[in-house]
Amino acid sequence: MRNTGRASLTAALAALLCCACGTSNPYYDATKPHHTTSGFRNNYLPQGIAGGMQFLEWQWERWRDGVPKPPANGYQFAMAQPDLPWLTTNRSQNSATWIGHATVLMQVNGVNVLTDPIFSERASPVSFAGPQRKVAPGLSLAQLPHVDVVLISHNHYDHLDRDSVVALNAQAGGPPLFLVPLGIKPWMAELGITNVRELDWWNSVAVPGLDVHFVPVQHWSARGIHDRFDSLWGGWMVRTSAGAAQPFSFFFAGDTGYSRDFKDIAAKFGSVDVALLPIGAYAPRWFMKSQHIDPADAIKVHRDLKAQQSIAIHWGTFELADDAIDEPPAMLAREMQQAGVPPQDFSVLKHGETRRF
Repeated sequence: MRNTGRASLTAALAALLCCACGTSNPYYDATKPHHTTSGFRNNYLPQGIAGGMQFLEWQWERWRDGVPKPPANGYQFAMAQPDLPWLTTNRSQNSATWIGHATVLMQVNGVNVLTDPIFSERASPVSFAGPQRKVAPGLSLAQLPHVDVVLISHNHYDHLDRDSVVALNAQAGGPPLFLVPLGIKPWMAELGITNVRELDWWNSVAVPGLDVHFVPVQHWSARGIHDRFDSLWGGWMVRTSAGAAQPFSFFFAGDTGYSRDFKDIAAKFGSVDVALLPIGAYAPRWFMKSQHIDPADAIKVHRDLKAQQSIAIHWGTFELADDAIDEPPAMLAREMQQAGVPPQDFSVLKHGETRRF
């Protein structure tokens, strides 16, 4: 009880100090351009992310046009049969298993890393409404190997799912390390999740076998009406530690619009072995362009990052925008052919499919 009272007093004093100095952002650092007194902002988008009346206009257009249209496959996506014994025991070969949406199990240098886990039926604050899962996870929570590290890109409901992180925190063998953007650690603490490290852009943390870096991408954050931009968002660059027998790196974009951030990332880290890049939820472009890349933009990101290979994510699971959820891979194939990108350089996996490197 005494510790709880002290924590509450500390929080209250911090809030008063923020008011006194004219800021509601407890993380504010005047030396960092992406920090503001009221939250965070993107590096290369002075006009801001589309929202407000533009959002209402988009919702009107969706209702008027009856989009998204049901996919031609009737939501019957081909599913892979994951090699569960191999995934459970693998500690030697680097691999990626697409579970669905932006959730990927990366096995790198003997470390199991899970990105933006969502296993729930809806990407929503409530269980009875909001975007509903159209395809089951390629792996269930119970089928996962012990997860060592969870990477969270931002706090939108389709990327930070309450029930999924609570279940992972209670996994047999102890909780994973949750790596999150600034502003999300207090939310995790309210759920009883304490094995958390909070990072700003260009911060890094070393875990056994890996060096993990949080990097800027172009997006935004909010879980309610009044917390827009209160917490940070970003991507993750993960590289094997110095001296690894098989040096390997991967980049996880989370959600992003196209920006010069990717050239900045490449300038700092050089090429990357595998990039996990979103290709869906891109329509209409007048509204989504600033926050979600489409397949053509994904190819530009692939090239900016100097990625040896890319894997498509953020499609085929939830209907979040006007594009049908089976449309992005077909568009990606056309854009790759037009851009002269070899098919093996940018892959589309089945739900549950594993790619070994």
